[in-house]
Amino acid sequence: MIMAATCEWKPCEETGQDAFIVKFSNGHVKNAEQLDFQLLKHADGVNPRKKNRRIVVAESDRLPYVGNNFGSGSLQCSNLCRHFVGVLDKRTMQMKVHNAQLFNMLPVIPGESEVNENTKEADTYREKVDALIEAFGTTKQKRALSSRRLNQVGNDTLQQAVALAARNIIDQKGVEALHNEVVETEAQTDTAHFLPPCNTEADRAEDVYPFDQLLSPNEFEALKDVGAKMAALTAEDLQKMRAENSPQIVLRHLESLPKEEAARDRQSRCVWYLSFLIKASQQRRLSFKFGSEDGCPRIIINKVLKDFTVESFHNGSLRNTVSSSMRMKLAAHCLALLLHMSDQTANLTLLHRDMGISDVKMLEVAKAMGLTLCRQSAHSREEAGTHDEYRMVSLVLPLVHYERRMERRKRKRMN
Repeated sequence: MIMAATCEWKPCEETGQDAFIVKFSNGHVKNAEQLDFQLLKHADGVNPRKKNRRIVVAESDRLPYVGNNFGSGSLQCSNLCRHFVGVLDKRTMQMKVHNAQLFNMLPVIPGESEVNENTKEADTYREKVDALIEAFGTTKQKRALSSRRLNQVGNDTLQQAVALAARNIIDQKGVEALHNEVVETEAQTDTAHFLPPCNTEADRAEDVYPFDQLLSPNEFEALKDVGAKMAALTAEDLQKMRAENSPQIVLRHLESLPKEEAARDRQSRCVWYLSFLIKASQQRRLSFKFGSEDGCPRIIINKVLKDFTVESFHNGSLRNTVSSSMRMKLAAHCLALLLHMSDQTANLTLLHRDMGISDVKMLEVAKAMGLTLCRQSAHSREEAGTHDEYRMVSLVLPLVHYERRMERRKRKRMN
């Protein structure tokens, strides 16, 4: 049998009564009549943030329950949603719909919310668990608690000792001296990634950046054939290379190859390796076939791929990328190689032009290597009557220590 009921709608403003629906977090209430409910509202009825705040208190013989519609303990309902509840009058079979508010009733344990009078801070969860272990824990749990507290005391003692030692060092050296040491350490760490192996204790200039660290004996031997081709180039071949915009620093060394056979062979191998490094620095990515058309030995290709590229994956394949830091590393190795080719001197201007690296970055590399800087004027061969000013570097013992600038001045162009 289906009974029909009529529904009477009255807005909340007309009824003046809201329905309060409570939900107990730890179970269901079997007999609601045994609970004594109280509704508390905020005293400030003007403030729009506080006038709608309500607190519902339900007291029983065992525990009191408290719920509110604000704060962390409230139900996280959307502010865009409204809840309604219908009250059916069985005598008239009419239903009145009221605005409803939801409350999550949480039990309140006596003494839990008490605050320590001395510290004015409530105990943390860890402190409560430790107190329970001390009172009701097993022997194993109490032993673990004692061990943890002893370790904590040891850590506190260690921190105090470290703080005391740091304070003594600061008092002895001063903040500025320590700051300079940190800057110097950072500078050495930054440059150590791209500088060639350096022997700061060397007695001779040629031993500071050892040649066998730039080219191992096996690698140097592998350059015999390509070096012989370099040594056999004629003046017409050099003119053709100049027309093809070959590196100027390579052409300069080819034009001044020594006449003595052993020295000419060594210099020609170094020139070919130098041109190969400059060519590699101008690429964005290198493959295993790079340099094969020029007859590059496989051991040299593997060396360049291993030491001067960064491996990365792209679409499931492995790529060898020449990053900006790797270009700096190539510049440093080319500069060290030029020092061995030119009696520990090198033309920094020609090198940065051939490698496509800015003059500032090349200057940073030279300073990081501890080289001595100077300027030199020379007549231009292409344009008669003009002078070119080159920045030259040389390796002189002891190495020069340049102070690192703390801040780099940046100029912004105004549009």
